Order: sequence, then C-alpha cells, then structure tokens
Amino acid sequence: MTSFEEAETEETATCLHLTFYHPGQDEKMMFRCLNFCKREQVRADDAAKFGRDSSVCRYNLMDTRVSRIQFSLQFYRKLHTSEYGFEIKNLSKKTKLTVNQTELGHLNKIDLPWKCIICFGDYQILAEIQEGESVDYFETHLHLAEAPILQERCLPSLQPIPENGISPSFFLSQGKSPTEIDENEL
Repeated sequence: MTSFEEAETEETATCLHLTFYHPGQDEKMMFRCLNFCKREQVRADDAAKFGRDSSVCRYNLMDTRVSRIQFSLQFYRKLHTSEYGFEIKNLSKKTKLTVNQTELGHLNKIDLPWKCIICFGDYQILAEIQEGESVDYFETHLHLAEAPILQERCLPSLQPIPENGISPSFFLSQGKSPTEIDENEL
C-alpha cells in the first residue's frame, strides 16, 4: 500500500461563521483584536468565550461597555444522533442577550439555531452553522459587516391605485393633476 492509501480520511469540521456589526466600529475599533477572514480551530471541549477580558476570552471585544465575559458558545453532540450543535450562554450580569428575539438573562442558555442574529447593546452578530463531521474540534470564521445586520423593516407607503389601473404618479409626471368625475357624467 502507498502512503496515500494509508492516510486517514480527512474530516471536515463544523464551522461557525460569525459576522459582526457595531454602529461605531470605524471610530472605536472594538473589533481590532478579532482575526477576520481566517478560519480558526477550537477544541471541541473548549467554550468559545467573547468579552473584553483577554485572559479569559478567546475573542476580545475592545469596548468598556462589553462585560468581562459577555457570552460563550459551547460545541456539543446532540443526544442519540450524529448531529452537532452549539449552545449559547449569556455570561453578563448587566446586559441581556437576544438570539432571534429570545431574551437571555444572566446564565440563561439555549441551543443556537443554524442561522440567527445575536444582539447585546449596540452589537449585532449574524451566526451561521456549516455542518461537519469532526468530533475533536470545530472552526470559527469571523467576518465584519459594513452595514447593520438588522435593518428597520419599513414598508413603503402604499398608494391606492384607481380602478382604471393608472397610478396617480403618472398624472403628476405629466404635469396634470387627476380630476374627479361623477359616475353620472360618463
């Protein structure tokens, strides 16, 4: 046998893609200690902690309004399956954390949906899980968003369209204003 045939099968790792946004990110540079656009391996039994205390947190947010340890992400295997997932735990005593509008108080934890938005303070993080097979480690891949992840959902004001199907803006663009006609005049 050749060394190629004897080589172990390559496993893909579950990858957690995290896209960060803060409205003051350009001026305050709170993400300057994060390693963007490069995958990073994390041991499966380590919790990935986020916060401002670099001696405890693997991912440092350089902002005094962030707790020493803001939250953690723990990789786990789901019971009686071969599927893997993450749970998120709020470790901040002062700041509530929301995951897709589910509010977590201090020490509350939930399963992280495969795609969700994590919010605390002015921070917005889009989390997306890419499945893999490795049981020894997972990967994180950090990204920086240039625009807010959560946008205000404003619908354009809807103008009624008359039964004749011609929009009032059609008349305005021709310099004429619509005139009202009584049904009996037709």
